[in-house]
Amino acid sequence: MNHDRYDDAYIRGILNTVKTIAVVGVSANTSRPSYFVFKYLQERGYRVIPVNPGLAGQHLLGRMAYATLADVPEPLDMVDVFRASQHVLPVVVDALKLRPLPRVIWMQLGIRNHEAAELAEASGLMVVMDRCPKIEYGRLSSEISWMGVNSRTLSAKRAKPPGRGVQRMSLDRITMTGGVTDAADRAAGRRSDG
Repeated sequence: MNHDRYDDAYIRGILNTVKTIAVVGVSANTSRPSYFVFKYLQERGYRVIPVNPGLAGQHLLGRMAYATLADVPEPLDMVDVFRASQHVLPVVVDALKLRPLPRVIWMQLGIRNHEAAELAEASGLMVVMDRCPKIEYGRLSSEISWMGVNSRTLSAKRAKPPGRGVQRMSLDRITMTGGVTDAADRAAGRRSDG
């Protein structure tokens, strides 16, 4: 796969279908980007799990933090990596030991590791590099355009706010697999695909 550019359908398909996301390298420091992303995804209805050895056993925004992916006691759909590029391969190796396997490895802005991406893809996982799920969610849901930022997404259909203001829009769109997911259903734990 070409990791220099992703189709909107690929990113939207991921964001519409994952429910539980482990954020590896998340910080409790409220001025760090990993904290912003963690909080944002949690507010959009995702079940977000903090993974950081320095936070293990503590709570971050009401969620128990774990030292490693192996310590997380529930299945993960996506592993969002906030570690330097040279530290991504061990995270992917750990993710590939999980059962069931997560479906997605997501490397944050500025993070690229082609060896880790190839390993994950060879095991059937989807991979995103050098992107932020917070930014992509905001862009694809049109939240970001309400703030005056060009989202590069053209549509005659206005984004539907779910009733709690501009900052709470959802990704009510058709996914790459043809299903439709609503963030409110995800937050309530209901699946729209079955």
